[in-house]
Amino acid sequence: MTTVDQQPRTYPFAESERLDIDPRYAELREHEPLARVRLPYGGDAWLATRHEDVRLVLGDPRFSRAATVGRDVPRLTPSLSRDSSILSMDPPEHSRLRRLVAKAFTARRVEQLRPRAQQVVDGLLDDLVAQGSPADLVEGLALPLPITMICELLGVPTEDRDRFRAWSDTVLALTAFSPEEIEVAIAELNGYLAGLIQQRREEPTDDLLGALVLARDEDDRLSEDELVGLGVTLLVAGHETTANQIGNFVYALLTHPGPLAALRADPQALPTAIEELLRFTPLGSSAGFPRIAMEDVEVGGVLVRAGEAVLVHAVSANRDERVFEHAADLDLVRAHNPHIAFGHGVHHCLGAPLARMELQVAVGTLLDRFPRLDFAVPADEVPWKRGRLVRGLRALPVTW
Repeated sequence: MTTVDQQPRTYPFAESERLDIDPRYAELREHEPLARVRLPYGGDAWLATRHEDVRLVLGDPRFSRAATVGRDVPRLTPSLSRDSSILSMDPPEHSRLRRLVAKAFTARRVEQLRPRAQQVVDGLLDDLVAQGSPADLVEGLALPLPITMICELLGVPTEDRDRFRAWSDTVLALTAFSPEEIEVAIAELNGYLAGLIQQRREEPTDDLLGALVLARDEDDRLSEDELVGLGVTLLVAGHETTANQIGNFVYALLTHPGPLAALRADPQALPTAIEELLRFTPLGSSAGFPRIAMEDVEVGGVLVRAGEAVLVHAVSANRDERVFEHAADLDLVRAHNPHIAFGHGVHHCLGAPLARMELQVAVGTLLDRFPRLDFAVPADEVPWKRGRLVRGLRALPVTW
């Protein structure tokens, strides 16, 4: 085990371009898997890039998310994490909140939602056909599907989707919005959820948000702040990531015609293909949430001292050549695929079954109904969002 005395690198390295991954991550995996980096806010941290080390940091209770709350820790975004949410809790508090909502996202429950997802996708694609080619798949499919599903699950009015889409887009910004705009969006989104919660107190409902209100008011299993924070997290995470990945996946497939043709020839391979797209297609534009070492811990042969912050780059871990053969290739029939696109450990994505199902239905139906699907503009002219925590297309013009 060694301690490292190195000049921190400025991080993030550069603005993400399309689905490209900065070659410096591969260099770090090979030569400096635990690197010292300087974040835009809060100072210096460690950055883990190898699969083994990323899993260790995500899964080891010696690395705490709760220790970041209310502290000026190294981070990518200007706002401090002031309120404890399910994303910034450690067990047992995290476990308590997770149990309240976990049954809504079990594989069995999600399979019961598949027919509804199929109905939504069929209707959206019918509308695209009626509109005619070319069309924008972001507005026509990628955004409305996950928004519809999470709104119905939570009990959020779908007519409000443009409002919380705008808030969500701002909250997840790195440089696309000012710190003041981000703070306003956070406050307005919290206020919106608080309003929905109050409605359920006046008129109880049998949706997920209504169940959480009962857990708060009758069973006292969560605080008011936890209730609002959990609602915000489920609403934002329940649509933002999947919406971006639907567009990203289609872009990845259309720019890899060989694997796409093979998948069209064998539609039964779709679940395996979705797992490979999850591994291959970067969602995060940079590392994720910081964690604080609660004691001295060895990571990748380097000593991380108690109190130091560590970030992990799951996208880099999913391209680790030590784990994935030909890691830079899109292999839609990859047999061994222990990707960590949904995280690892206690914070493994609660909505992973729902996201998988929506991705399968959206991509599978799209390829089935549009066998000649293609870009309506050159691939390098497809517009991308910039300055966000997650990657995504502003629009995806296609023909069929």
